[in-house]
Amino acid sequence: METKIAIQGIKGSFHHQVAGEYFGTDTILEECMSFPILVQSLLQSRTGLGIMALENSIAGSIIPNYALIDHNNLHIIGEHYLNIHMNLMALEGQTVEDITEVHSHPMALLQCSDFFARYPHIKLVESVDTAETAQRIHNNKIKGMGAVGSPIAAEMFGLPILAAGIHNIKNNQTRFVILKTVNKAIPKEEINKASIKFELDDTPGSLATLLNVMNNCKLNLTKIQSMPIAETPFKYSFFVDVTFEKYKHYEKAKAIIELMTTHFKVLGEYKKGNA
Repeated sequence: METKIAIQGIKGSFHHQVAGEYFGTDTILEECMSFPILVQSLLQSRTGLGIMALENSIAGSIIPNYALIDHNNLHIIGEHYLNIHMNLMALEGQTVEDITEVHSHPMALLQCSDFFARYPHIKLVESVDTAETAQRIHNNKIKGMGAVGSPIAAEMFGLPILAAGIHNIKNNQTRFVILKTVNKAIPKEEINKASIKFELDDTPGSLATLLNVMNNCKLNLTKIQSMPIAETPFKYSFFVDVTFEKYKHYEKAKAIIELMTTHFKVLGEYKKGNA
């Protein structure tokens, strides 16, 4: 039986685009209108795999999603980098000057802040998904409202693009991760990237020492993200991504890091995507 895949948003969203590029176009999708709903879909076994945006080259990390993966013991089994093209779309026969409100996902609006700064008459409203707003405008024939989303969404819902490529920096990428409730998706010899999480004792230089261990073990640090620990003010968890040429180098580093840290956890071991 074909595995059902949970995506955040509806068909026409960037998550839908990733599903097609990573798994192929014949996938069975479950549309989830928030990331927590996506997580529940996996935990309740309604779906076997999930796709979750984790960071954008303009807007930065989606911090709550790190917590969702960690707190629900999900595993990253792959990643995919998607070139993001943001476009302003609306019903036919309108110009940008006719638009009074633009609705989209908050991360999408953040990526287009420079463009909208030039149109102070437009009110920006956060919504659950880029494609959902386009669908709503199409279904209800809403004039004066625009959506920010992909060219695919504009095509699917028959909305003309009023302004194309409105993201702040033209090289705009989002990193998506592929999630399961269990790890061990690919053999060790294919694994060349890992995501780990740990906490450190409040000892001067402890983080620097740990990073030095990674370097000595031939690991390349590609991401470090700190997150406050709610129960302990001014103490942080660290989420780290590393790449490596040989799994044995990572295995050696992992054993040492586990001894040096508290609450050590592997969030995923997988094959790195092409950025």
